[in-house]
Amino acid sequence: MEKTDALFLLVKSLTKSEKRQFKLYAGRLGGNSEKNFIALFSVLDKLTEFDEKQILLKTNIKKQQLSNSKAHLYRQILVSLKLNPIHQNAKMQVREQLDFATILYNKGLHRQSLKVLDKAKAIALSNEDTILAFSIVELEKVVESQYITRSLSSRADDLIAQSKDLGEKTLMLSKLSNLSLQLYSMLLKRGYVSNDKDFEEVRAFFKSSLPEYDIRKLGIIEKLYLYKAYLWYNFIVQDFVSGYRYAQKWVDLFCYNPEMKKTNPVFYLKGINYLLEVLFLVQHLTKFRSTLIFFEEELKKQNFLINENTESLAFLYLYLNKINLYFLEGNFNLGLSLIPEVLDEIESHRSKIDEHHVMVFYYKFASLYFGASKYEKCIFYLEKIMKNKQLGMREDLLCFTRILNLIAHYEAGMDQNLEALIKSTYKFLIKMNELHLVQQKIIAFLRNLSKIYPHELRNAFKELYLELKEFENHPYEKRSFMYLDIISWLESKIENVSVESIIKKKSKLKYK
Repeated sequence: MEKTDALFLLVKSLTKSEKRQFKLYAGRLGGNSEKNFIALFSVLDKLTEFDEKQILLKTNIKKQQLSNSKAHLYRQILVSLKLNPIHQNAKMQVREQLDFATILYNKGLHRQSLKVLDKAKAIALSNEDTILAFSIVELEKVVESQYITRSLSSRADDLIAQSKDLGEKTLMLSKLSNLSLQLYSMLLKRGYVSNDKDFEEVRAFFKSSLPEYDIRKLGIIEKLYLYKAYLWYNFIVQDFVSGYRYAQKWVDLFCYNPEMKKTNPVFYLKGINYLLEVLFLVQHLTKFRSTLIFFEEELKKQNFLINENTESLAFLYLYLNKINLYFLEGNFNLGLSLIPEVLDEIESHRSKIDEHHVMVFYYKFASLYFGASKYEKCIFYLEKIMKNKQLGMREDLLCFTRILNLIAHYEAGMDQNLEALIKSTYKFLIKMNELHLVQQKIIAFLRNLSKIYPHELRNAFKELYLELKEFENHPYEKRSFMYLDIISWLESKIENVSVESIIKKKSKLKYK
């Protein structure tokens, strides 16, 4: 409870300039209650974790007043932040103008209200904010209904036509954003399709839910949601080549309309990240590398990293993809040097990054250590994931964490408890309903390892390699190789060389 107190987290999120501005803002307010919340702010600012006893001890706030004092301080901090130019954007300006126009209308100043609304509408339309523009037109209709004169009679027709057009655009935007959200939720909950029945269900849902559209009539935001919907759909059905097309279209929208980078920075960052992710999944090293360089150059310009949220996302996406580049190149030992830097960054962004992404980093670290043949360190990070009982991590990653853990234990020579580990992993996969053919074959192989004589091992690895190779391009089994390059591991056992040398060799042959 204490560590997640909303007010405490808000105070700790403030920068030095934001704290200074708040103190100046609060200083202009008078009264005893204001003194109380300023004292509360000062105490919270100095605490390393929320402590109610310390607050009551160091302020004049009584226990029964604390809840109201906290609520009052929370609101005043938000008001102060709202006044800060760094947090103001076009959407906030339009909403503020809407408030002003409503006040002027309520005072009977109709002409002034309409002037304010006209300016607000122009800003909303220039930023493709269809929903806000529609709200403004609806308010204009209300004001005009009391102000209309013969000289302005055509104004009513104009507003009706504009309202109809914006209403249709709003409806299309709503349908596309709903579909995008539904597909994204489906991806998180069920992951990739695993058989023909799943595929047909998802395809039927997508086909029936996608509204009819004319791409030439769609605005930028409608196109954005359309491309997102197609991207999630292609992720779910594992059509990553088509997914690449829509991820590229997503990013291109921002490149052709650069003003959107500032108005929708989160969508821009996410678009680049998904473009990199799909390039990683299709193993296109050349395009991946050039896109990552482009991403780093965009971040250096810092023209759209406007707040802590975007800065945290930029860190997250940049470093996850830097690690993925080491995987594609097979530079595992080189990648290990990045881990201390990432751990420091995780700590500094901890309040802005969810636990799922921290665990994704741990899986990446474990994979780097595995590729570098440092199996005990690999197990160290895998155990961090498996011991996290509060984790809402994607099921596929949880499953491959356990598969990689089994193989790492074998490679580390820690096979005294391998049989028990195999049984617990098997039970876990059955419970998660994630036991695919590739996983079954890996577990069956590891279970029989103790029965294989040393001189027979190479042939046993060959047999498993040939069995699994058949599934490398299987529409529903290929995802097993996305999280764990079991084929390269088997090749390393057959040729008696490191995994790193195998992947490096493949990379050079593919992109020489």
